[in-house]
Amino acid sequence: MTLPPVRHPGGNSHARFTVVGFCFLLAVITYMDRACIGVLSGTIREDLGLSMQQMGFVFSAFTISYAIFEIPSAWWGGKVGTRRVLTRIITWWSVFTMLTAAATGYVSLMAIRFLFGAGEAGAWPNATRVFSRWIPLRERGRVQGIFFAGAHMAAGLTPPLIILVLQPLLGWRGVFALFGVFGLFWGVAWYRWFRDRPEDHKSVSAAELAYIRQDGVADDAAHGISGNVAWRAILTSPHIWLLSLVAFASSYGFYFVITWLPTFLDSLGLSLATSAAYAGLPMIFSIPADILGGATTDWLAGKFGLRLGRAIAGGAAFAVAGVSMFAATQMSSPHLIALLLAVGGGASMFALAASWASCIEIAGAHSGVASAIMNTIGQGGAMLSPIVTAWLVGMSGNSGGGWILPLQIIAGLYLLACLSWIFINPNARIAQ
Repeated sequence: MTLPPVRHPGGNSHARFTVVGFCFLLAVITYMDRACIGVLSGTIREDLGLSMQQMGFVFSAFTISYAIFEIPSAWWGGKVGTRRVLTRIITWWSVFTMLTAAATGYVSLMAIRFLFGAGEAGAWPNATRVFSRWIPLRERGRVQGIFFAGAHMAAGLTPPLIILVLQPLLGWRGVFALFGVFGLFWGVAWYRWFRDRPEDHKSVSAAELAYIRQDGVADDAAHGISGNVAWRAILTSPHIWLLSLVAFASSYGFYFVITWLPTFLDSLGLSLATSAAYAGLPMIFSIPADILGGATTDWLAGKFGLRLGRAIAGGAAFAVAGVSMFAATQMSSPHLIALLLAVGGGASMFALAASWASCIEIAGAHSGVASAIMNTIGQGGAMLSPIVTAWLVGMSGNSGGGWILPLQIIAGLYLLACLSWIFINPNARIAQ
């Protein structure tokens, strides 16, 4: 499919840019809160007397509940609107971020992180639903890239910020209490400003609305904001399942980065400051990868059509990620290992915009639930990554060599995701 010629909007209305700004900040707050516990895991383990395996289950408690409640939260967004649901989501997770500071042991920390995940579930599918209604097709890749860049900027800056500044000042409990406050402010501002449909927002001009709708953006007025979900069509789409496999691989690697990477870098004998910098480097590399990935997949889609435009961007990104991750296991220099891991992690994020934009294009009006299914399966990778890594490293007695197999598993999953892009077709629309 080749996109029609661009028609620029007239007038001065650019309300959709404010929507993108809100979602960018949502992604920032989300990943500050997620990355926080991985950075502080060593101090938490020492303070609460936890083993590495117990900490692995604490990491996964979040992803288990996130996966359980992801689809219901996305469905709820379709029933009552993303304005209300995203307000509820960020308020809930912010409260439980702050409550993490009150943990007294393994059981209480597990319970708090489980409830934290239950609250955050559905945030990204509901953001995808926002984009499907507020952003025209030709801008979706770039917007998704900006959204992911916010998440990864936060994940990249959080380790040095916490290790070098906040933890010495506040302690690990004070860091969680501080981070929870940011989301509460976002929720108030979002509920006051946002509306579920651009038609209902006083800041959207007729020209901007026409520009948003020109590519056939799903319209809730046509489908009904509480319209039925095409479950059978979604669940029988091979392209949704392939995108879910890609999400599994991406999440498996990503959760290694935000949970065990700081611990792995410590095992390489690096200084505190160097380790903190390298811990955030994969996510720093992800920022230009997110933005360039979104712009590249949109440019390729305009030039070669949606199928090649999404597949080239997604497949090439995972090819680079897989090769870099495997190469890291063959090196002896700690600095070269850290740099290759950063390249691999960043390259995998180059594909995110293509994946989520493809899900919107395939699912149309049902993009919220479809992306929730994709993300739920992805959370399976996020759930397994900390546990499997802790088990494999623990089996080796926590030696440096025990980290090689976990990294090679990530490399293999990335290469499998690369192959999946050969068969993904964003033009294979499900029945609406």
